[in-house]
Amino acid sequence: MPLVAGVDSSTTATKVEVRDLDTGAVVARGSAPHPATSPPRSEQDPSAWWSAFLTAWAATGFPSVDAIAVAGQQHGMVVLDADGEIVRPAKLWNDTESADDAARLVAALPGGKAGWAEACGSVPVASFTITKLAWLRRHEPASWARLARVVLPHDWVTAQLTGGPAVTDRGDASGTGYWSPAKGEYRFDLLGLVDPDLDWPSAVPPVLGPREAAGSWRGAVVAPGTGDNMAGALGVGLRPGDVVVSIGTSGTVYAVSDTPVADPTGAVAGFADATGRHLPLVCTLNATKVTEAVRRLLGPDVDHATFDELALAAPPGAGGLTLLPYLDGERTPDRPGATGVLAGLRSDVTREQLTRAAVEGVVCGLLDGLDALAAHAPVDGRLLLLGGGGRSRAYRQVLADLTGRPVLVPEGDEHVAAGACVQAAAVLTGTDLPEIAAAWSLGTATPVEPTPGVDPAAVRAPYAALRDRSPG
Repeated sequence: MPLVAGVDSSTTATKVEVRDLDTGAVVARGSAPHPATSPPRSEQDPSAWWSAFLTAWAATGFPSVDAIAVAGQQHGMVVLDADGEIVRPAKLWNDTESADDAARLVAALPGGKAGWAEACGSVPVASFTITKLAWLRRHEPASWARLARVVLPHDWVTAQLTGGPAVTDRGDASGTGYWSPAKGEYRFDLLGLVDPDLDWPSAVPPVLGPREAAGSWRGAVVAPGTGDNMAGALGVGLRPGDVVVSIGTSGTVYAVSDTPVADPTGAVAGFADATGRHLPLVCTLNATKVTEAVRRLLGPDVDHATFDELALAAPPGAGGLTLLPYLDGERTPDRPGATGVLAGLRSDVTREQLTRAAVEGVVCGLLDGLDALAAHAPVDGRLLLLGGGGRSRAYRQVLADLTGRPVLVPEGDEHVAAGACVQAAAVLTGTDLPEIAAAWSLGTATPVEPTPGVDPAAVRAPYAALRDRSPG
């Protein structure tokens, strides 16, 4: 039985799935945690990712696979010296220390935000790799002097499999702030804003096509890999018109587009996907971390099931309590110095109100993203909910209630790893990636219907008023 493996190297853990090539059935799984991080400084030693992979792979029972692909957390900065050694811990996507550098870069390009959107599809914020490079040059000149190569987290893990050198793919490259999805090429002029003297063409990895092999590992074909959001789209068989809301540590809203997207406001990042199409995306920094913080405050007797019960026991609008969930700064809107705000608090507040307000705050922020996305891509197809939020009764119901649309929760939990399996299978067989996802029936989902009588505008309006008054 031919087997393929998919690796999800996320911020919090490495997860591995092994699937039957012919049917897509999962035959083995493994996982291992990554070191915890806490913004504004969010860094990890890349060697921890490889150790976690080896532990997760051991948990699968060491099956003999025919192909493997790695999906990784987007945007991170892995700096290597001339010998391929790691110069310093990797800065992750949710590290916000480069916020000032992002502002400087935006101002340095003629046209500002609009100029950046035209050049690379996105307006850089602290999450983007190019801003982290600018930060490194300013703050750590000794590290900068050693820089010979800069790669992304998935590039680095893939290179450990193949023995190097590192390569990347168009999906993950599109989140750097120096690769153009519209033109399919690096923008070395943008990197020149960071350092006009560095030999950038030799510092960045080649970009492989969707079905190009990166090398081999233990006799298995190694696919190019991609970013976690791009793999998530593969893992649910996302089609044009469909939209994903993914609620994990962070939140994302994204859709498939046949044409490149350039949003001059910067709200929508005009990423590429892993198939040759495009994946316009809105990202928020604060999602399940918000509801986890509130759950922790409520005490040890409140487990996840109890939290959901409490949230669903409160009425829509949480009795006038509104939470702006910018606990660790925010990416969309771009407010890296913001904090959370709780409004409408009265002496008779209940646990039910607080839990409902937390869930509604996270969902309202994501729906702002959906509104922005709708201006650039069709979003009138299926509405799919992924991530840890998909396992939450409260998140499922509140999302349905505040959109007035059925919410589809695809079967399975590890959609990023599943998408990596799809890529591995496509590279192995030469089949188009959407055909693999369809043959495996990925994206099969159970709908959650909206509650009759809920007025979404009545819930979203107080949130919008609080958002518009928030500094940061």
